Amino acid sequence: MSSSTVQPQADQIRALFDRIAPQYDQMNQDMSLGLHLVWKQMAVQWSRADEGMHCLDLCCGSGDLALLLARRVGASGQVVGVDFAAQQLAIASRRKPYLQRRITWIEADALSLPFGDHHFDAATMAYGLRNLTDITRGLRELHRVLRPGATAAILDFHTPTNPLSIQFQKWYLKTVVVPAAEKLGMKEEYAYIGPSVDRFPSGAKQVDLAKAAGFTDALHYPIAGGMMGVLVATR
Repeated sequence: MSSSTVQPQADQIRALFDRIAPQYDQMNQDMSLGLHLVWKQMAVQWSRADEGMHCLDLCCGSGDLALLLARRVGASGQVVGVDFAAQQLAIASRRKPYLQRRITWIEADALSLPFGDHHFDAATMAYGLRNLTDITRGLRELHRVLRPGATAAILDFHTPTNPLSIQFQKWYLKTVVVPAAEKLGMKEEYAYIGPSVDRFPSGAKQVDLAKAAGFTDALHYPIAGGMMGVLVATR
């Protein structure tokens, strides 16, 4: 196996996300031309989070989805944001102070969550599943902490099926994402995206993995011309 397809170890991934934490929000904005906020809102809607619910945002990073969930669940709801990168959580905990009382930030591993079974009413994850060292185990753990009937919406990059879209994605990552990262002094850190997308299971395979993990229903919705996708899985 070539070095470009080897899955990085968990400590390497954690260190990477700690390093990019100060520039993470700006990079997301630049890479997606601001569309990442639309995609994240779609994920929150597909999670079926609602007023008064107890929700999980797994691999929460700097907190975009957790903050969207906090608005959705209202004053009577509660959101838990989980990430294993302490620097990302530090930034998340300082954003939107008026919503912080609805959110608990926890440093933890997505492969071994510190919650009991059937704990959450809904869950989201953005750009986290692709970076887990064991995707199957991560889906099983997510399934374990959700209540029966709860839905998880998982947003991530996706490899398009259309040859032109595939070529455009490769061009975009090479000529837009990496140069944008270079401007912020993060070229090496963001060069990992292309290989990580190549390793990531297709939407159809993600559906199979979710069902194998115990989810009763799973669908994958390609968005952004198939370059992104949302896996919607119901326990």
